[in-house]
Amino acid sequence: MAKTRSLFSGCPMENRPHLHHSDDAAVIEADRQVLHSMGYAQELLRGMRTFQNFAISFSIICILAGGINSFNQGLSSVGGASIGLGWPLATGVSLLFAIAMGQIGSAYPTAGGLYHWGSILGGRAVGWVTAWTNLFGLITVLAAVNVSAYQFFVGSLGPVLGLNVDALTPTAPTAYSIGVQTAVVVVITCSQALFNHLGIRLTSKLTDFSGYLIFFTAVSLAGALLAYAPHLDVSRLWTFHNFSGKAGGDVWPSTGNMTYLFLLGLLLPAFTITGFDASAHTAEETIGAAKAIPKGMIHSVLWSGVFGWFMLIAIILAAPSLEKAAGQGSGSFFWIMGQVLPPTLRLGLFALIFLSQYLCGLATVTSVSRMVYAFARDGGLPWSNVLRRINHRFRTPVSAIWVASILSIGFTVYTPVYTTIAAVCAIFIYVSYLLPVAAGLVAYRRKWTQMGPFNVGNWYPPIAVLCIVGCVALIYIGIQPPNDKALQILIGTVIVTACVWFGLERRRFQGPPIGEKIAELQVAIDAAEHAVEDQD
Repeated sequence: MAKTRSLFSGCPMENRPHLHHSDDAAVIEADRQVLHSMGYAQELLRGMRTFQNFAISFSIICILAGGINSFNQGLSSVGGASIGLGWPLATGVSLLFAIAMGQIGSAYPTAGGLYHWGSILGGRAVGWVTAWTNLFGLITVLAAVNVSAYQFFVGSLGPVLGLNVDALTPTAPTAYSIGVQTAVVVVITCSQALFNHLGIRLTSKLTDFSGYLIFFTAVSLAGALLAYAPHLDVSRLWTFHNFSGKAGGDVWPSTGNMTYLFLLGLLLPAFTITGFDASAHTAEETIGAAKAIPKGMIHSVLWSGVFGWFMLIAIILAAPSLEKAAGQGSGSFFWIMGQVLPPTLRLGLFALIFLSQYLCGLATVTSVSRMVYAFARDGGLPWSNVLRRINHRFRTPVSAIWVASILSIGFTVYTPVYTTIAAVCAIFIYVSYLLPVAAGLVAYRRKWTQMGPFNVGNWYPPIAVLCIVGCVALIYIGIQPPNDKALQILIGTVIVTACVWFGLERRRFQGPPIGEKIAELQVAIDAAEHAVEDQD
């Protein structure tokens, strides 16, 4: 069969034949045997290819979501230098995480990968804590994506539709604005859950489309802004301004410490480049998962970083005045677009950006539901017997899909402020990334000796150490005002987690199957696979 090359990743992408094409059969069977060796049945439908595994992570990262909706967090810190210097710095840290996680995922290609990796490399406690932090992080990712999509829609297309933008997105949330936001987020999230309910084939087609849409829209946006820019001053990209306080629309509190302000601006790339663990969460639905997982994670971070940087540079350079743009606060992106682009072109780009953000949320539902399914499969959640169930018709974890979606809606009601949701999301996601990476550092060439096809060799330990440093810095940045509520959530989560683990789960939770337990599960594995195959 002829192969083409993806514009994004350099990974082979084939036309999509039927799942059981003869070229795939041997690889699918090998994947199934790897899954059996870890004590799990092939219940999910294994039909995603390397590009599709990449596309789901690329779609969740979605530079058109975090990169635009959090743009003011970068601009209102130190101005253009936050993009020119800060974005590639933070992207480099994310890439280190992707490389380290890719090595572990290549060795242990299972759904809910991070939880499984933490358990194997660090023990039951590490795995359990990894699962809960990753689960909470993914739920907040979904909440942040859909809240920001709503706010983007109101801010960009609301005026054209005659909506009262000031009432719907006030500086201080009101009962009315929270009520409308919640109602719309419910509709958005439930529609995304429904698409996921209907099967991975449909979801994969939508995330494939999303990958191309993000690429096309980001390039088109950058090209249009550069073409219509009143002037181009490249020195903006390394020039530091103090846009804290009123000068930056009160996005950040006033401070004279430029280093501190530069660090605050790193929340823009830190929040944007998250969710690439989706390549691991969909491992059991990916053909040749041990090779596809590291490719999906690394290339999704790399190309999101490259295209995101290009897009944001264009926004910075196109601004007629950085001072006036920063002074708009959360409306800085809309102000720049309104000053530079013709109305028709601007509205067309807004529509494409909103669609990309919607599909970002759809891909996030896929990721978080697989995390819930995998953790419930090992008895790690309340009502695990319900949450682990697979719909035999669609081969999807429908209970996990709907419960995760409902929880994300609930979080938007508790914390309706987008910036706080984004800060909490980034902290929990990267802590969940760090735990198995740090456990891998301790276990490397001791307990962990069997590597997968992707192996960076002796580079793993220094990469893991740099990941630890990066995560500590992120936690410090993420709890600074006005996101100090993130600190309360973080402390509360640590206390609750410790109480639950030492009070109950340390004795009850067994973790993923190991040793003789795997052999004992073979009959149950055969029965589970026959049950879903009988429905095909």
